[in-house]
Amino acid sequence: MMNSHHRVRILAALAALLITTFVSAFAAEPTRILIVVGPTNHPPGTHEVAASGRVIQHCLENLTNLPNVKADIVYAWPDKALRDAASTVVFTGDTFPANRLPNAQQNLADLEIMMQRGCGIVCVHYATGLLGEDVKPDGDHPLLRWMGGYFANRSCKHHESFAKIFPKATITPAAPQHPVWRGCSEFTLNDEPYTHNYFGPDANKPAANVTVLATSMLPPDAPKAEAVSWCVERADSGRGFAVAMPHFFKNWVIEDLRRYILNGIIWTAKLDVPTDGVKTTLPELTTFAPLALEPQPRAPKAKPAPGTSTPVSK
Repeated sequence: MMNSHHRVRILAALAALLITTFVSAFAAEPTRILIVVGPTNHPPGTHEVAASGRVIQHCLENLTNLPNVKADIVYAWPDKALRDAASTVVFTGDTFPANRLPNAQQNLADLEIMMQRGCGIVCVHYATGLLGEDVKPDGDHPLLRWMGGYFANRSCKHHESFAKIFPKATITPAAPQHPVWRGCSEFTLNDEPYTHNYFGPDANKPAANVTVLATSMLPPDAPKAEAVSWCVERADSGRGFAVAMPHFFKNWVIEDLRRYILNGIIWTAKLDVPTDGVKTTLPELTTFAPLALEPQPRAPKAKPAPGTSTPVSK
């Protein structure tokens, strides 16, 4: 017969096993990162928003020093289940995809719900951009609050950011102690880092909760430290991160640029960025099915047939 002391020990062991199993199952839940790819009309080799999204997805799911990250990628507006599961949402596209995909107002409302619960947001290159039709006359848009700033397309009457390709743009840490810069160094690349970005009506100064992370001395003929990447820590506990590169798809091979962007995504997901930054694998860029590796010239616009009108390009 089993005595009471022995039964107590067995029950305690079973309870400990159940607790361990529960904790292990809970800990096994991955951090979910949602990648939303918007439309583009840029020529092959530039922007490559879908292929860039796949690069980000692969790198996040193959981190060698930060396991258990799951990246979901969609090419249309995500459903509620994906939105609810995401710790952060990453956008690629020609201007902010929430405004370019169908049902823009509902998309923004969906994002507001995500942001209110502390979800992060990341915009890469032109996904940082807004058109004049997207913003109020004074420049207000939720992205200004969610991400701390944005690229103002020339159609924006309140402000105009600038887009120009620079053969040698040096990207310098402006906040080198920030976790996003871990494992990264200053780097130089041939790209189109947007300048004169918009941070708000107070003389275009970033708000107190916005940190300029990277600057570049541009343009070369009249250099000034231009903010080309920044982040925000919001009152709702969420984090936003913006990076005005890469324009050329082939620049994903630049390790410092790639690690910097991945660190920013991880940081917005409220994970601890490793001391040396995230480490991952990167196969040949052709693996991600870009339209081209080398940038191609923009195709000439077709001339309308006699008696027809030219469609308006958005």
